[in-house]
Amino acid sequence: MSRTVEYRAPWIVAYQEGGHRLLKDGAVTVRDDRIVGVGRPGAVPADEVVDTGHVITPGFVSLHAHMHESPVDKGIAEDMDKRQFWSTNLIEILPPRSQALERADLHTCTRVSVAEHLRTGATTVVQMGPESDYVADLCRRVGLRAYIAESYRSGAWYTPDGRNVAYRWADDGGTAAFERAADFALRNRNADGTDLVTGFLNPSQVDTCTADLLRDSKALADEHGLLLQIHAAQSYSEFHEMTRRHGRTPIEWLADLGFLGPRTIIGHGLFVTGSSWTNFRGDDVGLMAGTGTAVAYNPWVFARNGIAMETYDSYRARGVRVGLGTDTTTQSMLHAARWASIICKVLERDANAGYARSVFDSATTVAAGVLGRDDLGRISVGAKADLCFWRADSLYMTPTRDPIRSLVYYAETEDLERAMVDGRVVMERGVVDGLDTDADTAELQRIAERMWKRWPDHDWAGRTMDEHVPLSYPAFDLGAG
Repeated sequence: MSRTVEYRAPWIVAYQEGGHRLLKDGAVTVRDDRIVGVGRPGAVPADEVVDTGHVITPGFVSLHAHMHESPVDKGIAEDMDKRQFWSTNLIEILPPRSQALERADLHTCTRVSVAEHLRTGATTVVQMGPESDYVADLCRRVGLRAYIAESYRSGAWYTPDGRNVAYRWADDGGTAAFERAADFALRNRNADGTDLVTGFLNPSQVDTCTADLLRDSKALADEHGLLLQIHAAQSYSEFHEMTRRHGRTPIEWLADLGFLGPRTIIGHGLFVTGSSWTNFRGDDVGLMAGTGTAVAYNPWVFARNGIAMETYDSYRARGVRVGLGTDTTTQSMLHAARWASIICKVLERDANAGYARSVFDSATTVAAGVLGRDDLGRISVGAKADLCFWRADSLYMTPTRDPIRSLVYYAETEDLERAMVDGRVVMERGVVDGLDTDADTAELQRIAERMWKRWPDHDWAGRTMDEHVPLSYPAFDLGAG
């Protein structure tokens, strides 16, 4: 039976005339999974009225996530010497980490990640990795909207000596993995948007996929209207490898293959022509803008390695649709928005850059547009009831003059009181419906400790975890005087 609830709030970030608008002392009315009213309190008859005292916003859309592994990255991906591979974790950290995990570990990581996303304001997550059927079932049960792809590729990188990057290629060029991924995507097509889960395609990385695999991926995506996302221009080692192989940048090569387009998302897109990292002539940003290709920018994860988009504002000014993602850890869209803004200001050397409203758009309407969804990322009549309720009276949010500035620059995760997806409250006061986060985080600690112990079995030099990534300080000597 349908039930209509009116939520009143001192601030609502509503949508009107093509953009967000600030509605003061207003109401948003929800019936089933949809918003049926936005504006003055009492304008739409309701079965229940709730005076929230909150700032109500649309839920964030994370355009890039790897929920199956990301939580175990804490403490092994920061503050270490990565000079040989130009500051990336991709070559020496990711392979041994992934090899040391078991299938059940991926499930635990996914549960922790779902909770982390919901507790930091993401109501839609674009997930790439293995175990897609498990992830899909979990998201439906808990109530997280998710775009999910079973990742596939033709080969994998590794380092044999800590100095060089090498590749192991599959005998079939990745065809079998592609067929499994295609099966998942088509079984979860969700063309009418009524399901919480939508399948898409993720040929993993530009340097690990053959031209044939990418052409086949694009053809299938075009035939069925599927989204595509690929990691590209994500490291200097990848940029150098692609120019060595083809005499083309990663973005140029994808353009040559016809892979770019309005349903294609470039994961990261940082190492492009004209940037200080590459010192390489060309117009990669123009190629992405001209083809309608979107970029999923994950500022926090790269900033901790000293890498940033050059710059967020300049990509947008050229016409590139830039959404935000959470990538690895920490999986917080609050952090993503905040760091996108601050990094842009620093790189531009301009306080009048990286506006809070711009990054908020990237996390909501822009990302929803990339997904082809005009019913997400906004509070308007007919949109999905994916809402976040932020405390307006907290230590961090008070005083609230401009809720967007308060959220982007000052809010903490504890300020998110409630998250709603499809009209259902799925998180309240830090508790995610259907998850035992305390049990999952305890299990995560055991998983990580086992992974650290197994590290020498998968590291090219047989180093222990502490040898590879030393702790911040030496151990306390209990025998010292």
